[in-house]
Amino acid sequence: MNWVSRPLIPTLLLLLGLIAAIAASAPDARAAEGASDWVSTDFADVRLISAISGTEGRDDVPLGLQFRLAEGWKIYWRAPGDAGFPPEIAWDGSENFGAALWQWPVPERFSLFGLETYGYHDEVVIPIRAALTEPGAPLALRADMNALACSDICVPLNAKLALDIAAGPAEPTPFAQLIDRFRARVPQDLSGLGLDISSVSAVGSPVPHSLAVEVTSAVPLTEPDVFPEARAGFAFGKPEVDFAPDRLSAVLTVPASVPEGGRLAEEKVTLTLVDGDRFLERSLIVGTADEGAESGRWAALAAILGIAFLGGLILNLMPCVLPVLSLKLVGAVKYGGADKAAIRTGFLASAAGILASFLLLAGGAIALKQAGLAVGWGIQFQQPLFLALMVAVLVLFAGNLAGLFEINLPQRLAALGLAGGDAGQGRLTGHFLTGAFATLLATPCSAPFLGTAVGFALSRGSAEILTVFAVMGLGLAAPYLLVALLPGLARALPKPGPWMVWFRRVLALALLATALWLFTVFAAIAAPLDAALLAALALLLTVALAWRARHEGTGRRIAGLTAMLALAAVIGLGVQATARDNRAPAATASAVDWQPFDRREIARLVSADKTVLVDVTADWCLTCKVNKSLVLENGAIAERIASGDIVAMRADWTTPDPAIAEYLASFGRYGIPFNAVYGPAAPAGLALPELLNLEAVETAIRDARG
Repeated sequence: MNWVSRPLIPTLLLLLGLIAAIAASAPDARAAEGASDWVSTDFADVRLISAISGTEGRDDVPLGLQFRLAEGWKIYWRAPGDAGFPPEIAWDGSENFGAALWQWPVPERFSLFGLETYGYHDEVVIPIRAALTEPGAPLALRADMNALACSDICVPLNAKLALDIAAGPAEPTPFAQLIDRFRARVPQDLSGLGLDISSVSAVGSPVPHSLAVEVTSAVPLTEPDVFPEARAGFAFGKPEVDFAPDRLSAVLTVPASVPEGGRLAEEKVTLTLVDGDRFLERSLIVGTADEGAESGRWAALAAILGIAFLGGLILNLMPCVLPVLSLKLVGAVKYGGADKAAIRTGFLASAAGILASFLLLAGGAIALKQAGLAVGWGIQFQQPLFLALMVAVLVLFAGNLAGLFEINLPQRLAALGLAGGDAGQGRLTGHFLTGAFATLLATPCSAPFLGTAVGFALSRGSAEILTVFAVMGLGLAAPYLLVALLPGLARALPKPGPWMVWFRRVLALALLATALWLFTVFAAIAAPLDAALLAALALLLTVALAWRARHEGTGRRIAGLTAMLALAAVIGLGVQATARDNRAPAATASAVDWQPFDRREIARLVSADKTVLVDVTADWCLTCKVNKSLVLENGAIAERIASGDIVAMRADWTTPDPAIAEYLASFGRYGIPFNAVYGPAAPAGLALPELLNLEAVETAIRDARG
């Protein structure tokens, strides 16, 4: 064996040397595949890639600068924002290279410590078109790349990259699709995207200091963002988005900083608009806020305020405001024969109570909206604690009006204006609280015009919410203000006398009916035992106060203590019922076979040429019940639903439901009743008025079917 091994050793060594020499003289395999070597660091890898393997018949070559970034690291866009700088390449030493055209994919926004920067994370390919000085000849690229990579710290990223493209056929490389995928993310100024920038103007006073970018969309906007670019010295912050109620348009207000001596107006800006997977880029000249458009906006606001006033005024006549009318009647009767000064001050105090309550509702809506929670008209009736307290309070007021007992709060809160008393001597606090209580009972209804006004307000900023709610309060308080202006109206009423006993008993029945209605709402969303306890406690509270009114001494004190404990138990019961998960409202008998609400099912039914009628309702919404009894579940519409001509869907908002709140907001509505009709000609839905009539529903059905 040894004699064979000795001569083989030098032969094997010679073969290995030849193989090494051949490998050293062969071109880089990765270069032949269309990519340079990776330059790797702890935080990023970078290389050049090509979409084609040869330059034959070409006057340019599609390239890509590919980055793979470690977790938490980023590089910058062409306009980096408040910090950083974008990648750049020096092409010194390249052969047959004329110029490079960079194409920047749509960036991401990074917000940190008040700084706004734009760039990329994870992986990105920046497409580059390399122009050839001699078409069809080989291309030798020598790139000295410089970038800034940032995480908690920023580190310069330098890489020397080499890539040779032969003069052979321009066949696609394995990187062609990768480059194309990122090139498809490069924004362009194209039409037909369903997304558009209608105008950009300088806004703010006394000197314009922000850009107002008006955006339109064929479908509801989700999270629009805009990245403005201007000449050196200009900088832009994160936009504040103001959506239209239907979210098909919005105004993005972008704060700006301007160089000394510069101005936004007449400046050329490039805007990159992004909304989800849709994006475009457009260069525009910044205009000034058009005076006509500004006056148009004021006219639109004035129209909304007029609608808000009418909505509040008509709210006085809605069926759910029967208790409110009762309170007003009792208050008016008290003033029979009183002097004008007492009448005027009393009614002004009640109007002030209404206005203060509406402003309080506006403040609550603003707080909920800023906290990212659902806002809406009458949503307090979804809470068991509120319902339990309202049942107890209404039972007390009904008992007071019926003469079972008197609720006297002298020297502190005064009477609530329900006890009869001398109008001229009653404390203004009582009249103020009467107005506040009237507002509280009015909120389960959405009168005509009210939904439009509330929808406009809640889709806008804090100032609009406060203004619209205040005007709605003025509408509801208008009858009080009228009597305050013309106190003779109250003095013309009969003076208090024995007839008032029967009058008060009738009003007591109205309040008791309201208490029973709210009790049924409580029973629908709370456990059966909780409902039984609430009924027992309300009865105990009434009996205890009636006993206290008719006895003296120890019996009176025991009855008073019992009433206080019963009221405390009502509060505890409401807290306990609210803390538990509320069960779904029990199904009620109906003349119509309502299907459960499902937005995805609506789209499927419409695609199958079906017509869908959606009813958003709640047990606490009396206007909803009127719509159902007069239109939806009676007559022609009920017959068409029963025959299968129309698919009926019901969304029950008796208890909080974020999906229903989001659905209402998509139409710019924040209260109920709400109804919409869908069909092949109206896949996005046609909203109906708050108070339904047969003609309006039939017209919407015809329009939805086309």
